[in-house]
Order: sequence, then C-alpha cells, then structure tokens
Amino acid sequence: MPHPTYHSTRSAAEALPFAEALIRGLAPDGGLYIPNIIPGLSATGWATADDFTTLAQRVLRAWLSDEVPADVLDPLVEDALNFQVPLVSLSEKWEGIHVLELFHGPTLSFKDFGARMMARWMGHFLHQRGEQRTILVATSGDTGSAVADGFAGIDGIDVVLLYPKGKVSPTQERQLIVERPNVRTFAVDGVFDDCQRMVKAAFVDPDLADAGLSSANSINIGRLLPQMLYYIWSINMLGPATICVPSGNLGNLTGGLFAQTGGVPIRQFVAAHNANDFFPDYLAADPDAAFAPTVATVSNAMDVGAPSNFERLDTLFGPEQLRERILGHAVADDKTLTTMQSLAEETGYVACPHTAVGLAAVQRLRGAGAIEAPIVVLATAHPAKFPEVVEQATGARPAVPPALAELATRPTRVTTIAPTLDALKGVLV
Repeated sequence: MPHPTYHSTRSAAEALPFAEALIRGLAPDGGLYIPNIIPGLSATGWATADDFTTLAQRVLRAWLSDEVPADVLDPLVEDALNFQVPLVSLSEKWEGIHVLELFHGPTLSFKDFGARMMARWMGHFLHQRGEQRTILVATSGDTGSAVADGFAGIDGIDVVLLYPKGKVSPTQERQLIVERPNVRTFAVDGVFDDCQRMVKAAFVDPDLADAGLSSANSINIGRLLPQMLYYIWSINMLGPATICVPSGNLGNLTGGLFAQTGGVPIRQFVAAHNANDFFPDYLAADPDAAFAPTVATVSNAMDVGAPSNFERLDTLFGPEQLRERILGHAVADDKTLTTMQSLAEETGYVACPHTAVGLAAVQRLRGAGAIEAPIVVLATAHPAKFPEVVEQATGARPAVPPALAELATRPTRVTTIAPTLDALKGVLV
C-alpha cells in the first residue's frame, strides 16, 4: 500500500516525508502541508476493531508504517490515546442523534487526541535526528492547554502559547497558564485572528529562520491524522451515518474528510458554526462569502473569522466536492443557549456550548428534511470547562471533574504582549 508524501498547498514541487512535514509545521512559502494521496482504509480491518486503541493503530499504520514501524507506532498510540471515547444515544425528540464524547482526555477536549499523538511522534523523530524545536501555537481556547499538557516535559521541545486575552473562558485560561515544564504562555491583547496571524508571520520571518519553530495546532498536518480516528470509531459502532462537526478553524472537519476519502462510509458532514459564518456562506455559494473579523460568542473556541484550514480544504477537494459532501449551518448564541436548556430538561444531558451548536444545527437540518438519522454530533469539550455559560443556559453549574479541580492548587505563569509580530519576536529571540 503506497504511503503519502506531503507538499505545500501553494506548490507541489517539494515532496516531504511525514516526519519533515510534522516538524516544520508550516511550509516555507506560507502554505499548509497536504498529502499527495489519501490511503484507502478498507484493508486495515478498522471495522472489526473491538476498541479505540486497536482501531487507531490499524488506521495509522496505513499512513505511517514506512516511517514509524508498527513496533514503535503501536506503543506510542497506546500511550497517547489512553482514554475512553464513548458514544451516547439521546432520547425524546433527540432520538436518532448520538453524541460522541471526545472530552475524556486529560484536558477535557477533543484537542487531546491530536496534541498527545503529535507530541509523541515529534519526540520520537527529534530524538532520531538529535534536534530541538520550539512549538509555537495560537489557541482560541482548547488547543493551547492540550498542547501544553501533551508536550510538557518531552525532551527536545519547548512550547510557546498565544491566546487572546479576556476572550477565553476563565476555566480555559486557568488550564493555559498553570506552570508546566518547558512551556511559556502569553496573553495577546487582541483576538484569536491576531494570534494566528502572528504565528503564521513568525514561521516565514527571515529573522526567525534559525529559531527552530514548529506548530501544533491544526496548521500542522500531524494534528489531523489523530482527529481522523474518532470519525472512523463512530462508524465502527453505528454503521453509515451523518456526522456533525462543531467548527472553527476547520482542522477537525479536515480529519473527517480524510476518513471519508479513505473509504469510511460517512454519508455526509454538517459543519456547524456560530456567528463566525464564513464557511456556511461559502458552502451555500454566497457570492459575498469572505473572511471577516472574529465575532465573540458563547462558543468561544469556535470564534474564528479566517479559518486557516480553508486553504487546505480548498486545495485538496475544491468547491464542488466540498459542497457535495458538507452542509453548513450557522447558529446564533440565543439558539445555542436554548438548545443547552432544552436538552438538559428533556434528556438530562448537559452539553458544552460548542456541542450545542452542533446539536442545534442537526435539529434544524433534520426538521427541514436535509439529513436523516443516524446522526453523530461530536462533543468537543466537557461542559465543566464553560461553567458560566452552562449556568446561564440551564440554571445550574456542571460538576467539576478532578482534572479541573486539581488546577486550582497549581501555580500559574503568564505574560501579556501586544498583538504584533515584533512583540512575538521579542519573546522568541
């Protein structure tokens, strides 16, 4: 079975192995790395796997076994993805809708899949090469804490996190700023798009050419391969289904499209967005669809006005395929909150605001006859990470899991910087 090589979205001239694309993060021309082929998965035996770890090992071998032999890959996967991925079936008027809970990792969000797997792959490759790297990450909430936790203490790796000051939940901020070995956190006096712009500029700035920078958010191709796995796991349990993805920077959705392209019978995707609705407008062929300044919402981890992975999606699939495979839907804050309320009252299930955006979208689309059951909604974060929003919607705060309670006892460290490349260079150089 052929394995992919990787090239920039802006030029196919250079074909790199996975290790090099992973460690570089962003291509020198500013493009994102994409595979030249997407491996077929029918021969991997994913459909007969009895547990998530086994499924993950079988699928990832199809992508990586020429660079990471199974006797090395399998233990890395087992160490990184050592938590449950349960599928919860809803009741009452939600019958036929299932919630795939992706928040049982150490930082209680789906970002743990990509961050923990990337950290182990990168540590393995850097050890082989005798090199060191600084992981530079912009986060709108959950990515940063997952990267900080997943990469902390990995030999040869330092981490620099940027997050928009005052625009993540207090619980998310606490997860970002607790002290961890080899991790520095900076609060940017701006919005997420400023953080993302600073990171992209740093990667192509000649003054930082020797800084050994790499990325660990969804700019990096290494994030997308682990995210592909839970789509396959949901189909393993349910059979062919529609999958709804609460979406911001579009990396999660890209992983799902990798799975579908590899032959996994995902009927259709729903890209559920909040008021940052460029991608639903694009999918609807709105001639006015364009990147726009970020709008603050109650589902703040999805507050992305200019999603980086759109370039990757557009290059790999093009508008015709994207519109054929994906339905887009935007959900306003008031609908997000009423969905959280009605779901809790009718079923007892408490959803985070991002998951509620997905649930609201599938209820609207199913009511219009656009999609049919079975439907899987990806539950991207634990509701306890957003206690203020959950209380606003339902009247009660969710119970605090031990992983969050423990943070209150740990020291913190954070520095505020201006939303400029010069400010970032000042802390990197």
